[in-house]
Amino acid sequence: MKGKKIVPFTLCLLLLSSSLIACSKGTASKEPQTGADAKPIKLTFWSGVPAEAGPQLAVDNWNKQNPNIQVEYVRYVNDDSGNIKLDTALLTGQGVDIYATHNFPRFETRVKAQVALDLGQFKDYNIDEMMGPEASDWKVDNKYYAMPTKRDLHFIWLNKDALDKAGLAVPYNWTWDDMRMYAKKLSEQKQWGMLQDMVTWDFVLDSPMAVEGVVKPDGSSNMDNRLTKKILENMHAMMYDDKSIPLYAEQLSKKMPVETEFLKGNAGMYYAGEWIFRFANNLKDYPRDFKIAIAPIPKVTKDQENYRVFGGLGDAIAINPQSKNIDAAWKFLKWYADGGMLPLTQGGRIPSSKAVNSDEAFKVLLQGVEDKYDVESMKKVLFSKDFKTFQSKLAQQMIDARKEQYQLYFTNNQSLDQMFVNLVKRHNDFLKQTKK
Repeated sequence: MKGKKIVPFTLCLLLLSSSLIACSKGTASKEPQTGADAKPIKLTFWSGVPAEAGPQLAVDNWNKQNPNIQVEYVRYVNDDSGNIKLDTALLTGQGVDIYATHNFPRFETRVKAQVALDLGQFKDYNIDEMMGPEASDWKVDNKYYAMPTKRDLHFIWLNKDALDKAGLAVPYNWTWDDMRMYAKKLSEQKQWGMLQDMVTWDFVLDSPMAVEGVVKPDGSSNMDNRLTKKILENMHAMMYDDKSIPLYAEQLSKKMPVETEFLKGNAGMYYAGEWIFRFANNLKDYPRDFKIAIAPIPKVTKDQENYRVFGGLGDAIAINPQSKNIDAAWKFLKWYADGGMLPLTQGGRIPSSKAVNSDEAFKVLLQGVEDKYDVESMKKVLFSKDFKTFQSKLAQQMIDARKEQYQLYFTNNQSLDQMFVNLVKRHNDFLKQTKK
């Protein structure tokens, strides 16, 4: 009797061990057989985009076309707490099959935690060919663990009517000093000359290091480079001298809804990105009587070489190696990237796949609201080849450390020089630790 009980128990252990080994290696599971009486495969898709901004419609379209593979959309808020929620779900096996990550440092951390499948095992889709050379920004150790799916670009939103009233042209080749001047002049007729999302403060400071490098040739920290200093000095002066942007502490404590303030006409400029289209195109909830133009992120100085703007491609979608339906997840991901995601376009998410016609996507983006935009500047910036883009490669630990330091500077609790002394020391210590 004991022998008969041991055999099945041992077999179960062997099966469990083999399945865990397969998962740890990222081996694609076979799609279950489906027949007339078979239950549909169920997938969960997590992303930081609100369901009503297109993802739910995209999923509904898929579900209608694919009764045997049904997808449920789960939205997480793309902030620190929301990302912790996703990470917890991934690490504790809470049924995440597919998920989107919206910045590279977080994604790299997930790859190191082995919660992203190596997509190189699939031979029926060429990410480089379909998405273009900018897709490689999302490689980790020269491998794709996710597929970037949208054009990702930060730029300056402009109240075109306010510009015209101030006698200011829509800028294109401009600098941070020019932007400071614009903000000061626009603040004479608006509450604020410029507003900015808190999440973009870090991306602003990443741009110089995309040009000059995170470390110097000798291997030491380059976080105190001249371009970063110039940006921080300008922002501090705009707060305290010009009073053209809110005080950092005030914006943080009040959790200022900056996109709402801009769309209400209370600011002349707004530093953000394409995700704001989901608000700007929603005239029911965000009515406005002015046209919007856009301008590229300015250079720091006129002599700046190899100018780069945060962007490229984004919304990198990965498959959880622990998913029980990896083949089905891959099938959905290819469909989504090659046009299934078009419902998200009016919210600003322009598909990056060559399978989607750019002119068609642009029409969807401004459908029904063409008269509310300066279309010429939209096309000029959104599809520009005049500047290169980058994805931040700075480790998340140093992004957090830098934030601690610039918050003290922007609240006048330390000087700029002291900020850089502290930050460079932290970074050099971090570099030494990671070499061990």
